[in-house]
Amino acid sequence: MVGANPSAALSAGHQRRLRDVWRSAGWPCHDALELDLLAAGVLARHWDEHGRETLRVTEAGLALLAATRQRNQAALNAHEKLVGEVALQMQRAGRVVWRGLSLRAPLQAEDGSTRWCMAMPDVYSIRHTTVEDYTEPVVHEIKVSRADLLSDLRKTDKGAAYLAMASQCWYVLKRGIALPDEVPPAFGVMLADAAGLEVARAAPARALRVPFAVWMALARAHAEREPEDPAQGLLGDVLASPP
Repeated sequence: MVGANPSAALSAGHQRRLRDVWRSAGWPCHDALELDLLAAGVLARHWDEHGRETLRVTEAGLALLAATRQRNQAALNAHEKLVGEVALQMQRAGRVVWRGLSLRAPLQAEDGSTRWCMAMPDVYSIRHTTVEDYTEPVVHEIKVSRADLLSDLRKTDKGAAYLAMASQCWYVLKRGIALPDEVPPAFGVMLADAAGLEVARAAPARALRVPFAVWMALARAHAEREPEDPAQGLLGDVLASPP
């Protein structure tokens, strides 16, 4: 029995089903998920005048949905705040920055054929230069929760796509959610806290030009606006690579 705190015993799959019932007319599936939700008291059975059964989200279920939404919103706000901080640091390093891109990367299959993978790096940047070989594309992926990080690391194609489109790839982690050694060695690691960003492990640097498919996506997208402070503007080709 779940008791006074249903969220403590309900998995993410259970909570998704609860949201689905809330959004729908409540027609039952009669599966194990609904059995657990009914036993937890977050769903209730209902019959109309024709004896047709539907499900209704109870007051306890509504409270659980609201609490879950608040937690997710807080995590999203923390994530977006850190994304903004990383983007600003890249601009201060003299780089052109994009956020929220959807990029296609070519991956090699075992049979030698090419397949395409979609990836959405939190921050993608290139050096402010007119020389293609000096662009040094860099990906930063931001994680503020351990669950999100572990889920990301299980998606091997996603990591391979990042490596295919950037000469350096970084994970920026909220301090305390993971150890640097938990991140594969192909990626650098930064730790973020109230004091700022700290390099815990440098990213391996490779010579790589911006792939043509990425150039096309950059041409359609809007780069981040330059910082208002002229001292923090784009500093030209003489800058070294960012941390």
